[in-house]
Amino acid sequence: MNIIFLISHVTIQKTIRHLSSQLSKIRNRHWFIFDITIFAVTPLLALCLSLDMNLNLQAYISQLEIATILFLVLKLIVFWQCGFYRRYWRYASIEEVIYIVTLMIGIVLIQTTLFNVLDKTFNLLLDELPQSLPILDGLLSCIFVIALRFSVRVLERASHRQKISKNRERVLIIGAGNAGLSLVEDMQRNPQFGVYPVGFIDDDLKKQRIHLRGIPVLGDRYRISEVIKTLKIQKVIIAMPTVSGQVIREIVDICQANGVQPSTLPGIYEILNGRVRVDSVRDIKIEDLLRREPIQIDTERVSKFIKNKTLLITGSGGSIGSELCRQILRCHPAKIILIGHGENSVFNIQQELEQLIQILKNNDKSAINIPQIYTFIADIRVRSRLEYAFERFKPDVIFHAAAHKHVPLMELNPAEAITNNVMGTSNLLEVALQYNVEHFVMISTDKAVNPTNVMGASKRIAEMLVLQAAKQSGKSYVAVRFGNVLGSRGSVVPTFQKQILAGGPITVTHPDICRYFMTIPEAVQLVLQASVLGRSGEVLMLNMGEPVKIVDLAKELIHLSGYEVNKDIDIVFTGLRPGEKLFEELFIEGEEYEKTEHEKLLIVKNASQIIPSYLNITVDKLLGAAAKNDTQSIIFLLSQLVVGYKPKLSVESELIETAKYANHKSNILANI
Repeated sequence: MNIIFLISHVTIQKTIRHLSSQLSKIRNRHWFIFDITIFAVTPLLALCLSLDMNLNLQAYISQLEIATILFLVLKLIVFWQCGFYRRYWRYASIEEVIYIVTLMIGIVLIQTTLFNVLDKTFNLLLDELPQSLPILDGLLSCIFVIALRFSVRVLERASHRQKISKNRERVLIIGAGNAGLSLVEDMQRNPQFGVYPVGFIDDDLKKQRIHLRGIPVLGDRYRISEVIKTLKIQKVIIAMPTVSGQVIREIVDICQANGVQPSTLPGIYEILNGRVRVDSVRDIKIEDLLRREPIQIDTERVSKFIKNKTLLITGSGGSIGSELCRQILRCHPAKIILIGHGENSVFNIQQELEQLIQILKNNDKSAINIPQIYTFIADIRVRSRLEYAFERFKPDVIFHAAAHKHVPLMELNPAEAITNNVMGTSNLLEVALQYNVEHFVMISTDKAVNPTNVMGASKRIAEMLVLQAAKQSGKSYVAVRFGNVLGSRGSVVPTFQKQILAGGPITVTHPDICRYFMTIPEAVQLVLQASVLGRSGEVLMLNMGEPVKIVDLAKELIHLSGYEVNKDIDIVFTGLRPGEKLFEELFIEGEEYEKTEHEKLLIVKNASQIIPSYLNITVDKLLGAAAKNDTQSIIFLLSQLVVGYKPKLSVESELIETAKYANHKSNILANI
């Protein structure tokens, strides 16, 4: 049945092209003949309607002939005298419709008057015909004349679209929902994009074989192969922002098997509050294949929390910091202060935000709550620069995303990890308390849990400093802990992509190494939710789902790039790097966890109660050791201060710890 549907669709397109070519040759002398035919038939149709189709033709034939000749001559005279046959109907518009309707109203008035006069003067001439005949005849004539004239325009446009489509990529849209419809609308409005939508694919049975904006729904996803071959599809776009990664993986496999590399719209987090457009379409990313079900957040509560406030974001040019800026902008704060040490990255996000603000202004000319963007280049280790920023901008909320996060590099440069992650956080907290900032959210990491590296240990100390500040001040200062973020600068994905482009091999440290993953927009959505759910002195943890093996991630990327594992691209295991763990943990012994209002967020309710009393003294010594680049002292002090810090575990020890942690994790989750 679907093959028949596709063939009939192609046949209709050919018919349209043929009719259009024939109609384009029609001149006004031809229209004159068509009109005579119409006007000769409409009185009979009008009589049928007025008598409710109960027609005895013999009783009316002679009078109907007189009325038909009378009406026909009258219409032709009026049309000719008014220049009706000197118009070019190929470019007919709404003005021509008004023109025809106006003429026909005049003709109906004349017909009705003439009909009544003849009926009274020669009462046997038209007395059998109904009084409504002139009006119905005029109405039908008007409809047929307009329909015939505009059929040229309609078929011409349909044929024109088909001619244009020959020079554009033939596109199949997967998903006939709101996103797919918006995408097709943009394609139809903007032919310069060079893409032509041929059809939809959708699993919804109610949408099968219907047309949306003139584009047919050709079947479900299991018909993709058939449609690609039959309609010579050149491009496939997946327009389902909320669909799971498993479904995307199935569609990608089908398309690649048919020699077409699919594209997609961004996920729901990336297009939140944004319009779907053709230029939003991008290549399939590994994030799409790992996509989970959309996470629902209380956007109203988050927006209310942020609206009209001044927000300061450290590390604003980084992956998390820049996404925080984008999503915060949508909540209409009064000011966003971009603090960062790298001038280029801060400049880039500033330019992007300014463009978004300009779009906001253009879309709403009366908008008055337009956020102001300020850039402030500073190193958070320099307290005087922070004090100047706080004095100048007086922030209400701080999102602290600045940190050194690269594990192997920080193992080689422990002093840098301590000064940036510990000293920088300490400076920021002290200045925030000095200027009475009410809300402070620190972006932490799962590497802070039982760390085996300097970076993770330094972030754990930063967490403790935040909790201590909250405990002492009673203000809403919290830390949010989550795992790896796909697409971030420290992610393995960009490295793997470069290795694939170079022809391989892909290097993975260990066959058993695994990590928790989230997309950047997804993580930031939950960070914003945590900012309104968190109370004073808490660590909030994002539920990261199940960990992903890095080797499986590498295989997916190879497959996504159109290659075969160990045939086109090899995978080579290189051994664990300094400070690297086989697995990351989310739970620490001694911490107590409870659910929040959001299913994806947990709270460590006793986090501020397990801060060591000697924290400040040890941190001072740690900063002193960092100032002297004394690596041995740094490692010793970290082991004294951070519970669970075990530097340089062997692989065998890691495997034992993995088994212990798996049991510990299952017990915790069972009791929450």
